[in-house]
Amino acid sequence: MIPTLSTRAEELRTRLLAFMDEQIYPAESELARELAEAGPRWRVLAVITRLKAEAQKRGLWNLFLPESEHGAGLSNHEYATLCEVMGRSPMLAPEACNCSAPDTGNMEVLVRYASESHKQQWLAPLLAGEIRSCFAMTEPDVASSDATNIACRIASDGDDYVIDGRKWWTSGALDPRCKIAIVMGKTSTSGPRHLQQSMVLVPMDTRGVRVVRPLTVFGYDDAPHGHAEMVFEGARVPKTNILLGEGRGFEIAQGRLGPGRIHHCMRLIGMAERALELMCARVKSRVAFGIPLAEQGTIRHHIARSRIEIDQARLLTLHAAHRMDTVGNHVARAEIAMIKVVAPQMALDVIDRAIQAFGAAGVSQDTPLAHLWAGARTLRLADGPDEVHLETVAKIELKKGG
Repeated sequence: MIPTLSTRAEELRTRLLAFMDEQIYPAESELARELAEAGPRWRVLAVITRLKAEAQKRGLWNLFLPESEHGAGLSNHEYATLCEVMGRSPMLAPEACNCSAPDTGNMEVLVRYASESHKQQWLAPLLAGEIRSCFAMTEPDVASSDATNIACRIASDGDDYVIDGRKWWTSGALDPRCKIAIVMGKTSTSGPRHLQQSMVLVPMDTRGVRVVRPLTVFGYDDAPHGHAEMVFEGARVPKTNILLGEGRGFEIAQGRLGPGRIHHCMRLIGMAERALELMCARVKSRVAFGIPLAEQGTIRHHIARSRIEIDQARLLTLHAAHRMDTVGNHVARAEIAMIKVVAPQMALDVIDRAIQAFGAAGVSQDTPLAHLWAGARTLRLADGPDEVHLETVAKIELKKGG
Protein backbone atom coordinates (compact mmCIF):
# COMPACT_ATOMS: atom_id res chain seq x y z
CA MET A 1 0.00 0.00 0.00
CA ILE A 2 1.29 3.48 -0.89
CA PRO A 3 1.19 5.74 2.20
CA THR A 4 -0.45 9.14 2.32
CA LEU A 5 1.75 12.21 2.27
CA SER A 6 2.93 13.74 5.51
CA THR A 7 1.64 17.16 6.52
CA ARG A 8 5.08 18.57 5.65
CA ALA A 9 5.03 17.07 2.15
CA GLU A 10 1.45 18.21 1.50
CA GLU A 11 2.35 21.73 2.55
CA LEU A 12 5.40 21.79 0.28
CA ARG A 13 3.35 20.44 -2.64
CA THR A 14 0.74 23.18 -2.14
CA ARG A 15 3.46 25.82 -2.09
CA LEU A 16 5.10 24.33 -5.17
CA LEU A 17 1.83 24.29 -7.13
CA ALA A 18 1.34 27.98 -6.30
CA PHE A 19 4.93 28.73 -7.39
CA MET A 20 4.27 27.00 -10.71
CA ASP A 21 1.10 29.00 -11.36
CA GLU A 22 2.45 32.34 -10.17
CA GLN A 23 6.04 32.21 -11.41
CA ILE A 24 7.06 29.23 -13.56
CA TYR A 25 4.38 29.04 -16.27
CA PRO A 26 4.40 32.83 -16.90
CA ALA A 27 8.22 32.69 -17.16
CA GLU A 28 8.24 30.13 -19.99
CA SER A 29 7.67 32.79 -22.64
CA GLU A 30 10.32 34.94 -20.95
CA LEU A 31 12.76 32.02 -21.22
CA ALA A 32 12.02 31.64 -24.93
CA ARG A 33 12.57 35.37 -25.54
CA GLU A 34 15.83 35.44 -23.61
CA LEU A 35 17.17 32.40 -25.46
CA ALA A 36 16.27 34.05 -28.78
CA GLU A 37 18.32 37.16 -27.99
CA ALA A 38 21.73 37.63 -29.57
CA GLY A 39 24.64 36.31 -27.58
CA PRO A 40 26.18 33.00 -26.57
CA ARG A 41 23.73 30.11 -26.24
CA TRP A 42 25.40 28.93 -23.04
CA ARG A 43 25.10 31.77 -20.58
CA VAL A 44 23.46 32.48 -17.24
CA LEU A 45 19.90 33.61 -17.95
CA ALA A 46 18.25 36.35 -15.94
CA VAL A 47 14.97 34.45 -15.77
CA ILE A 48 16.68 31.47 -14.10
CA THR A 49 18.48 33.67 -11.60
CA ARG A 50 15.24 35.42 -10.68
CA LEU A 51 13.27 32.19 -10.26
CA LYS A 52 15.98 30.62 -8.10
CA ALA A 53 15.89 33.57 -5.73
CA GLU A 54 12.10 33.35 -5.57
CA ALA A 55 12.14 29.60 -4.89
CA GLN A 56 14.64 30.07 -2.06
CA LYS A 57 12.47 32.80 -0.56
CA ARG A 58 9.48 30.43 -0.64
CA GLY A 59 11.40 27.58 0.99
CA LEU A 60 11.28 25.45 -2.17
CA TRP A 61 14.97 24.59 -2.26
CA ASN A 62 17.03 21.36 -2.22
CA LEU A 63 13.82 19.39 -1.78
CA PHE A 64 15.47 16.10 -2.78
CA LEU A 65 17.84 15.68 0.19
CA PRO A 66 17.13 14.38 3.70
CA GLU A 67 16.96 17.02 6.42
CA SER A 68 20.23 15.76 7.90
CA GLU A 69 21.86 16.40 4.51
CA HIS A 70 20.70 20.03 4.08
CA GLY A 71 17.39 19.11 2.40
CA ALA A 72 13.67 19.06 3.08
CA GLY A 73 13.68 15.71 4.86
CA LEU A 74 11.27 13.97 2.50
CA SER A 75 11.05 10.27 1.71
CA ASN A 76 11.55 9.06 -1.86
CA HIS A 77 7.77 8.67 -2.12
CA GLU A 78 7.10 12.21 -0.88
CA TYR A 79 9.74 13.84 -3.05
CA ALA A 80 8.45 11.92 -6.07
CA THR A 81 5.14 13.77 -5.85
CA LEU A 82 7.03 17.08 -6.03
CA CYS A 83 9.05 15.83 -9.01
CA GLU A 84 5.81 15.32 -10.90
CA VAL A 85 4.84 18.95 -10.33
CA MET A 86 8.27 20.25 -11.39
CA GLY A 87 8.20 17.99 -14.46
CA ARG A 88 5.34 20.03 -15.89
CA SER A 89 7.93 22.68 -16.83
CA PRO A 90 11.19 20.74 -17.13
CA MET A 91 13.26 23.61 -18.53
CA LEU A 92 12.55 25.89 -15.57
CA ALA A 93 11.06 24.36 -12.44
CA PRO A 94 13.72 21.78 -11.43
CA GLU A 95 16.60 24.22 -11.72
CA ALA A 96 14.61 27.00 -10.05
CA CYS A 97 14.27 24.76 -6.98
CA ASN A 98 17.89 23.52 -7.20
CA CYS A 99 16.50 20.07 -7.95
CA SER A 100 17.74 19.47 -11.49
CA ALA A 101 19.87 16.67 -12.87
CA PRO A 102 22.73 15.98 -12.84
CA ASP A 103 23.30 18.21 -9.82
CA THR A 104 20.87 16.29 -7.62
CA GLY A 105 22.68 13.00 -8.13
CA ASN A 106 26.08 14.66 -7.84
CA MET A 107 25.13 16.36 -4.58
CA GLU A 108 23.89 13.05 -3.19
CA VAL A 109 27.25 11.50 -4.10
CA LEU A 110 29.21 14.35 -2.52
CA VAL A 111 27.11 14.27 0.66
CA ARG A 112 27.76 10.57 1.13
CA TYR A 113 31.23 9.95 -0.26
CA ALA A 114 33.26 13.17 -0.47
CA SER A 115 35.84 14.31 2.06
CA GLU A 116 35.02 17.22 4.33
CA SER A 117 37.30 19.53 2.34
CA HIS A 118 35.61 18.55 -0.93
CA LYS A 119 32.20 19.06 0.63
CA GLN A 120 33.25 22.57 1.57
CA GLN A 121 34.79 23.23 -1.85
CA TRP A 122 32.09 21.73 -4.08
CA LEU A 123 28.99 20.65 -2.17
CA ALA A 124 28.44 23.91 -0.31
CA PRO A 125 28.25 26.08 -3.49
CA LEU A 126 26.12 23.43 -5.23
CA LEU A 127 23.66 23.43 -2.34
CA ALA A 128 23.59 27.22 -2.51
CA GLY A 129 22.92 27.14 -6.27
CA GLU A 130 26.05 29.17 -6.95
CA ILE A 131 27.69 26.65 -9.27
CA ARG A 132 26.64 23.63 -11.33
CA SER A 133 28.23 20.24 -12.01
CA CYS A 134 28.30 17.44 -14.57
CA PHE A 135 28.57 13.64 -14.54
CA ALA A 136 30.88 12.11 -17.16
CA MET A 137 30.06 8.43 -17.61
CA THR A 138 28.79 7.62 -21.13
CA GLU A 139 31.35 7.18 -23.93
CA PRO A 140 30.95 7.36 -27.73
CA ASP A 141 33.37 4.55 -28.58
CA VAL A 142 31.81 1.75 -26.51
CA ALA A 143 28.33 0.38 -25.84
CA SER A 144 27.71 2.27 -22.62
CA SER A 145 24.54 0.29 -21.87
CA ASP A 146 27.10 -2.12 -20.39
CA ALA A 147 29.05 0.21 -18.13
CA THR A 148 31.84 -2.36 -17.68
CA ASN A 149 32.83 -1.34 -21.23
CA ILE A 150 33.94 2.08 -20.04
CA ALA A 151 37.39 2.74 -21.51
CA CYS A 152 38.33 6.09 -19.93
CA ARG A 153 41.54 5.47 -18.00
CA ILE A 154 42.26 6.81 -14.53
CA ALA A 155 45.95 5.92 -14.14
CA SER A 156 47.97 6.18 -10.96
CA ASP A 157 51.04 8.45 -11.16
CA GLY A 158 52.66 9.16 -7.81
CA ASP A 159 50.26 11.24 -5.71
CA ASP A 160 48.04 11.94 -8.72
CA TYR A 161 45.63 10.29 -11.12
CA VAL A 162 46.00 11.00 -14.83
CA ILE A 163 42.76 10.78 -16.80
CA ASP A 164 42.54 9.97 -20.50
CA GLY A 165 39.32 9.31 -22.36
CA ARG A 166 36.39 10.63 -24.35
CA LYS A 167 32.91 11.18 -22.89
CA TRP A 168 29.62 12.38 -24.32
CA TRP A 169 26.09 13.21 -23.20
CA THR A 170 27.77 14.95 -20.30
CA SER A 171 24.76 17.05 -19.33
CA GLY A 172 25.50 20.56 -18.14
CA ALA A 173 29.19 20.64 -19.09
CA LEU A 174 28.59 23.63 -21.39
CA ASP A 175 27.02 25.77 -18.67
CA PRO A 176 29.46 28.53 -17.63
CA ARG A 177 28.52 27.80 -14.00
CA CYS A 178 29.68 24.16 -14.32
CA LYS A 179 32.81 23.97 -12.16
CA ILE A 180 33.20 20.29 -11.24
CA ALA A 181 32.81 16.96 -13.05
CA ILE A 182 32.40 13.53 -11.50
CA VAL A 183 34.21 11.25 -13.94
CA MET A 184 33.82 7.47 -14.07
CA GLY A 185 36.73 5.53 -15.52
CA LYS A 186 38.95 2.51 -15.05
CA THR A 187 41.59 2.47 -12.34
CA SER A 188 42.29 -1.21 -13.09
CA THR A 189 42.09 -3.53 -16.09
CA SER A 190 42.21 -6.80 -14.13
CA GLY A 191 40.01 -8.55 -11.63
CA PRO A 192 36.18 -8.65 -11.62
CA ARG A 193 34.84 -6.37 -14.38
CA HIS A 194 32.50 -4.44 -12.07
CA LEU A 195 35.35 -3.64 -9.64
CA GLN A 196 37.65 -1.98 -12.18
CA GLN A 197 35.84 1.37 -12.31
CA SER A 198 36.20 4.35 -10.01
CA MET A 199 34.82 7.87 -9.73
CA VAL A 200 37.01 10.91 -9.35
CA LEU A 201 36.39 14.63 -8.96
CA VAL A 202 37.79 16.69 -11.82
CA PRO A 203 37.53 20.50 -11.75
CA MET A 204 36.42 21.78 -15.15
CA ASP A 205 39.41 24.17 -15.35
CA THR A 206 41.88 21.26 -15.04
CA ARG A 207 44.48 21.29 -17.81
CA GLY A 208 43.63 18.58 -20.33
CA VAL A 209 39.84 18.86 -19.89
CA ARG A 210 38.19 20.06 -23.08
CA VAL A 211 34.57 20.42 -24.17
CA VAL A 212 34.51 19.37 -27.83
CA ARG A 213 30.97 20.28 -28.91
CA PRO A 214 27.35 20.52 -27.86
CA LEU A 215 25.08 17.63 -28.82
CA THR A 216 21.53 18.12 -30.04
CA VAL A 217 18.43 16.06 -29.19
CA PHE A 218 16.26 15.90 -32.32
CA GLY A 219 17.66 19.32 -33.20
CA TYR A 220 17.31 20.88 -29.72
CA ASP A 221 20.58 21.97 -28.13
CA ASP A 222 18.88 22.38 -24.74
CA ALA A 223 20.83 25.56 -24.00
CA PRO A 224 21.72 26.96 -21.55
CA HIS A 225 22.13 23.50 -19.97
CA GLY A 226 22.68 21.12 -22.87
CA HIS A 227 24.75 17.98 -23.37
CA ALA A 228 28.42 17.93 -24.29
CA GLU A 229 31.07 15.74 -25.83
CA MET A 230 34.28 16.04 -23.82
CA VAL A 231 37.84 14.78 -23.91
CA PHE A 232 40.26 14.23 -21.04
CA GLU A 233 43.84 14.34 -22.29
CA GLY A 234 46.36 13.78 -19.52
CA ALA A 235 44.10 15.57 -17.04
CA ARG A 236 45.86 15.36 -13.67
CA VAL A 237 44.14 15.51 -10.28
CA PRO A 238 45.30 14.59 -6.75
CA LYS A 239 44.55 11.06 -5.56
CA THR A 240 42.53 12.61 -2.75
CA ASN A 241 39.92 13.44 -5.41
CA ILE A 242 38.80 9.81 -5.66
CA LEU A 243 35.37 9.03 -4.22
CA LEU A 244 35.05 6.16 -1.73
CA GLY A 245 38.13 4.36 -3.13
CA GLU A 246 39.41 2.51 -6.17
CA GLY A 247 37.02 0.00 -7.69
CA ARG A 248 33.95 1.51 -6.00
CA GLY A 249 32.56 3.27 -9.07
CA PHE A 250 29.74 0.79 -9.70
CA GLU A 251 28.72 0.90 -6.07
CA ILE A 252 28.43 4.69 -6.21
CA ALA A 253 26.62 4.59 -9.55
CA GLN A 254 23.93 2.24 -8.25
CA GLY A 255 23.32 4.46 -5.24
CA ARG A 256 23.21 7.52 -7.47
CA LEU A 257 21.02 6.20 -10.27
CA GLY A 258 18.23 4.56 -8.23
CA PRO A 259 16.70 7.77 -6.84
CA GLY A 260 17.49 9.56 -10.11
CA ARG A 261 15.33 7.10 -12.04
CA ILE A 262 12.41 7.78 -9.70
CA HIS A 263 12.89 11.52 -10.25
CA HIS A 264 13.02 11.13 -14.04
CA CYS A 265 9.89 8.98 -14.09
CA MET A 266 7.83 11.34 -11.96
CA ARG A 267 8.92 14.33 -14.04
CA LEU A 268 7.81 12.38 -17.12
CA ILE A 269 4.41 11.90 -15.50
CA GLY A 270 4.21 15.65 -14.96
CA MET A 271 5.09 16.21 -18.61
CA ALA A 272 2.37 13.77 -19.67
CA GLU A 273 -0.21 15.45 -17.42
CA ARG A 274 0.55 18.81 -18.98
CA ALA A 275 0.31 17.34 -22.49
CA LEU A 276 -3.10 15.85 -21.64
CA GLU A 277 -4.32 19.18 -20.29
CA LEU A 278 -3.16 20.95 -23.44
CA MET A 279 -4.84 18.30 -25.60
CA CYS A 280 -8.17 18.64 -23.77
CA ALA A 281 -8.11 22.42 -24.06
CA ARG A 282 -7.26 22.21 -27.75
CA VAL A 283 -9.98 19.76 -28.77
CA LYS A 284 -12.63 21.77 -26.94
CA SER A 285 -11.77 24.85 -28.97
CA ARG A 286 -11.36 23.42 -32.49
CA VAL A 287 -14.00 22.38 -35.01
CA ALA A 288 -13.40 19.97 -37.88
CA PHE A 289 -15.97 18.62 -40.34
CA GLY A 290 -18.69 20.57 -38.61
CA ILE A 291 -18.25 19.27 -35.03
CA PRO A 292 -15.82 20.03 -32.18
CA LEU A 293 -12.80 17.75 -32.07
CA ALA A 294 -13.84 16.86 -28.52
CA GLU A 295 -16.87 15.06 -29.93
CA GLN A 296 -14.81 12.87 -32.27
CA GLY A 297 -14.71 9.29 -31.03
CA THR A 298 -11.02 8.81 -31.82
CA ILE A 299 -10.06 11.92 -29.87
CA ARG A 300 -12.16 10.88 -26.88
CA HIS A 301 -10.48 7.47 -26.87
CA HIS A 302 -7.06 9.16 -26.98
CA ILE A 303 -8.01 11.23 -23.94
CA ALA A 304 -9.33 8.23 -22.04
CA ARG A 305 -6.30 6.07 -22.83
CA SER A 306 -3.99 8.88 -21.79
CA ARG A 307 -5.68 9.26 -18.42
CA ILE A 308 -5.55 5.49 -17.80
CA GLU A 309 -1.87 5.21 -18.78
CA ILE A 310 -0.76 8.24 -16.73
CA ASP A 311 -2.46 6.94 -13.60
CA GLN A 312 -1.04 3.45 -14.11
CA ALA A 313 2.49 4.83 -14.48
CA ARG A 314 2.11 7.11 -11.45
CA LEU A 315 0.93 4.27 -9.22
CA LEU A 316 3.77 2.02 -10.35
CA THR A 317 6.34 4.78 -9.79
CA LEU A 318 5.03 5.71 -6.34
CA HIS A 319 5.03 2.02 -5.45
CA ALA A 320 8.69 1.80 -6.48
CA ALA A 321 9.52 4.89 -4.41
CA HIS A 322 7.72 3.41 -1.39
CA ARG A 323 9.64 0.16 -1.82
CA MET A 324 12.90 2.11 -1.87
CA ASP A 325 11.88 3.80 1.38
CA THR A 326 10.91 0.56 3.11
CA VAL A 327 13.23 -2.18 1.77
CA GLY A 328 16.06 -0.23 0.09
CA ASN A 329 17.22 0.39 -3.46
CA HIS A 330 18.75 -3.04 -4.00
CA VAL A 331 15.66 -5.00 -3.01
CA ALA A 332 13.48 -2.59 -5.03
CA ARG A 333 15.62 -2.89 -8.16
CA ALA A 334 12.89 -4.72 -10.10
CA GLU A 335 10.35 -2.00 -9.37
CA ILE A 336 12.87 0.70 -10.31
CA ALA A 337 13.64 -1.09 -13.58
CA MET A 338 9.93 -1.48 -14.39
CA ILE A 339 9.12 2.20 -14.03
CA LYS A 340 12.13 3.18 -16.12
CA VAL A 341 10.59 1.20 -18.99
CA VAL A 342 6.96 2.21 -18.42
CA ALA A 343 7.15 5.96 -17.71
CA PRO A 344 9.10 7.19 -20.78
CA GLN A 345 6.98 5.13 -23.18
CA MET A 346 3.78 6.32 -21.53
CA ALA A 347 4.88 9.96 -21.77
CA LEU A 348 5.83 9.54 -25.42
CA ASP A 349 2.41 8.05 -26.22
CA VAL A 350 0.48 10.77 -24.41
CA ILE A 351 2.56 13.61 -25.86
CA ASP A 352 2.24 12.10 -29.34
CA ARG A 353 -1.56 12.04 -29.03
CA ALA A 354 -1.51 15.67 -27.93
CA ILE A 355 0.66 16.59 -30.92
CA GLN A 356 -1.82 14.85 -33.20
CA ALA A 357 -4.70 16.82 -31.67
CA PHE A 358 -2.83 20.09 -32.28
CA GLY A 359 -1.98 19.21 -35.87
CA ALA A 360 0.87 21.19 -37.37
CA ALA A 361 1.01 23.50 -34.35
CA GLY A 362 2.02 20.51 -32.22
CA VAL A 363 5.38 20.14 -33.92
CA SER A 364 6.12 23.88 -33.89
CA GLN A 365 7.64 26.14 -31.26
CA ASP A 366 4.17 27.52 -30.41
CA THR A 367 3.53 24.73 -27.90
CA PRO A 368 5.93 22.89 -25.55
CA LEU A 369 4.88 19.52 -26.98
CA ALA A 370 7.68 18.94 -29.50
CA HIS A 371 10.35 19.75 -26.93
CA LEU A 372 8.64 17.58 -24.33
CA TRP A 373 8.55 14.68 -26.79
CA ALA A 374 12.25 15.04 -27.60
CA GLY A 375 13.14 15.06 -23.92
CA ALA A 376 10.95 12.06 -23.14
CA ARG A 377 12.47 10.06 -25.99
CA THR A 378 15.98 10.45 -24.59
CA LEU A 379 14.85 8.91 -21.32
CA ARG A 380 14.32 5.54 -23.00
CA LEU A 381 18.14 5.63 -23.22
CA ALA A 382 19.39 7.73 -20.31
CA ASP A 383 20.16 5.92 -17.04
CA GLY A 384 20.07 2.63 -18.93
CA PRO A 385 18.10 1.71 -22.06
CA ASP A 386 14.81 -0.20 -21.95
CA GLU A 387 16.55 -3.42 -22.92
CA VAL A 388 18.82 -3.40 -19.86
CA HIS A 389 15.91 -2.77 -17.47
CA LEU A 390 13.78 -5.46 -19.11
CA GLU A 391 16.67 -7.88 -18.64
CA THR A 392 16.82 -6.97 -14.94
CA VAL A 393 13.11 -7.64 -14.46
CA ALA A 394 13.31 -10.92 -16.38
CA LYS A 395 16.27 -12.21 -14.35
CA ILE A 396 14.48 -11.47 -11.08
CA GLU A 397 11.32 -13.21 -12.28
CA LEU A 398 13.24 -16.27 -13.45
CA LYS A 399 14.90 -16.65 -10.04
CA LYS A 400 11.54 -16.94 -8.33
CA GLY A 401 10.32 -20.37 -7.27
CA GLY A 402 7.72 -22.34 -9.25
